[in-house]
Order: sequence, then structure tokens, then C-alpha cells
Amino acid sequence: MRQRGKQILTLTKSYAVLFAIVFAAAMAPAHAQQKGYVTNVLTGVAISGYDPVAYFTEDAAIAGTPLYEYEWGGAAWYFSSAANRDVFIAAPEVYAPMFGGHCTTSMARGFLSDGNPQIFRIVADRLLLFHSVGNREAFDMSRAPQLATAIDNWDALPRFQSQANLAH
Repeated sequence: MRQRGKQILTLTKSYAVLFAIVFAAAMAPAHAQQKGYVTNVLTGVAISGYDPVAYFTEDAAIAGTPLYEYEWGGAAWYFSSAANRDVFIAAPEVYAPMFGGHCTTSMARGFLSDGNPQIFRIVADRLLLFHSVGNREAFDMSRAPQLATAIDNWDALPRFQSQANLAH
């Protein structure tokens, strides 16, 4: 019985150490991370498969489909129609989210966190994603300074070698 307790304690400590390592890596300052589009780790699809053009044409997060897919910036992008895909192909930098789809408020605070494609704003004709409604509300209280800081922090990040066409 005593040996079993030691095994459980050792296993618990191992999980605690693993959690600490994963948490520390996730919360590393932005300057210690690299740029890249937020993609689904299993599919490689950007912004959870939402149509980036629809944010501008429908003012809504509309799910795309693999039927209308386009590879750009090291990621697969889904669209709700062939027309939206073609619009994106003509000017991907215009429609792709700023900061690679990472949360704008988090970027302004100096770290990367995934943006939620259902929580967004169009500001100065650019798509901004946010991790939470609270982050979007915090951004709305002081848009210009936070956006400027987020841009500076994003520009300071090194780029992934395979993604040469990352837009702000």
C-alpha cells in the first residue's frame, strides 16, 4: 500500500511538471514566440475554417467549407462560396486577420493567444480577432493605442520560415 502511494505521488508530480512546462510555453512573452497564422493543429485550416471574406461582406462569422479551399501563408483557408474564395485570392492581405488570427488585445499586452473567430471587429478595414468578449471590450475602450502597441509587438516577432507572405 505504501509503495502504491509513492507511485501516485510521483505520477502526480510528473503531471504537475508537464503542466508547468506547457503553461510556461503558452504564456511566453510575444517576443519569445514566432509569427504564424492560427490554424487547427489537426487540419491546418486557418481561423477554424471561417470565411475571412464574409466578415466584410456579411459582418458575421460564416463557416467556410473545404469545397472552396485556398492555400495561402502556410495555411488552408475555407470559404463559403467560390466568389469569396476568388476575392480572397485577389487580395489575401486585405481579408486575412491581423496578427495571424491571434487575439489583438493579447498582442497589445505582449503575448500571443489564439483569437476566437466568432469574436471579432473590423477596424480600419482590417479583421481583428479576440480571445474573449472581455478582451474585445477592453480593446474597445482604447482602440488606437492598443492597436498601435499590438502592431509594434507583432512587427517585433520573428516570422516562420515557411510563411513569407504574412500580413499584419
